[in-house]
Amino acid sequence: MSSNLTLRKYSRIFTRPELPYFLIIWSTVFLCALGLTMVLSASTVKSLQESGNTYSIFIRQFFFLILGAMATYWAYRVQGGIWQRIAKISLSISIVILLLPFIPNLGKNINGNRNWIEILGFTLQPSEFAKFGLILWCALQLRNIDVSTKGKNPFIAILPGLVIIEGLILMERDLGTALLILLIFAGILFTTGAPIKHFIIVAALGVIVGGAFIISSSYRVSRFGALFNPFDERYYKFSGWQPAHSIMGLASGGLWGSGLGGSKQKWANLAEAHTDFIFSVIGEELGLLGTLLVLALYAALIYAMLRVALKTKDSFSRYATAGVACWFIVQVGVNIGSVTSIIPVIGVTLPLISYGGSSLLANLLAIGYVLGVARRTPEISDGIKANRMRKLNR
Repeated sequence: MSSNLTLRKYSRIFTRPELPYFLIIWSTVFLCALGLTMVLSASTVKSLQESGNTYSIFIRQFFFLILGAMATYWAYRVQGGIWQRIAKISLSISIVILLLPFIPNLGKNINGNRNWIEILGFTLQPSEFAKFGLILWCALQLRNIDVSTKGKNPFIAILPGLVIIEGLILMERDLGTALLILLIFAGILFTTGAPIKHFIIVAALGVIVGGAFIISSSYRVSRFGALFNPFDERYYKFSGWQPAHSIMGLASGGLWGSGLGGSKQKWANLAEAHTDFIFSVIGEELGLLGTLLVLALYAALIYAMLRVALKTKDSFSRYATAGVACWFIVQVGVNIGSVTSIIPVIGVTLPLISYGGSSLLANLLAIGYVLGVARRTPEISDGIKANRMRKLNR
């Protein structure tokens, strides 16, 4: 009898309206804490090589985490109407910041991609913020269609924004980010209930443009060859090196891992161990259980975002929140797919975990926005107040 009462008590927790709000907060906190820990573990070798200080990369990440926390709080507390005013100019802002890397002495070329800027010794990637800007702009266009009686086609309404942003990113030769934005766009389209023909158009656009960029680069072509067997002698020492050593790291971790700091692959074997391939270091040091924990935290975060999108009555907030959820789904999927050799190495960060100030700031700003939507949703807001009252009455 007592066990049934206990089961009912805990099952009620999952039906509480405030659950998505707290899931977002705590999954974000745990992912950021884990990310900071793993950046410290994975970056010590590279930090020592670059600056003679094993903590330099960790310190920079910690600095951006503080800035990100401030951005989250601001986005959470600001009035909802401000976001619609920002959305009106967010596409223009995105265009401007994407043009910054083309300015001499400001833009920076890394690994053949001119998608970085350097300010006061800090390297930033404007395309990370352009993702959020495009999501807000698309949400506003879709909201305008919802309140309009003209019955405008959602696909036609938001396609110009995609074309402009994709064009600028491809000019920077950042094929990975271009692919992410195309997939995020497809996710936003899905939330509108668009017909299948629109997804066929988006897929065709991606295949044509992506195929042209891949064929034009022998290195990208070899990445596809390395996908099927990165240990092949033709690829191993070149395009197969990263995926091969990523698989080695994941395989050697076993169930429990080698322990924090115990990774062998980060010792010059696994390039970008603290950024694009940090999931492999997690698998090697924390084992299968560590990787499953990461996946569970992402699942909780994305589930909570989608719950917030479903509960809010404001169409702009619904589309924007769903867009942010699509962003996380796509970026997590592409990063882990690259690390596990399910897809070719594309070069994108793992949200909230990988080293990268731009990515961390943009992710936390978007999460703060979603928390603000949750706070302004009456059903969730009432649940939060009821939760506080329950705690006071204990």
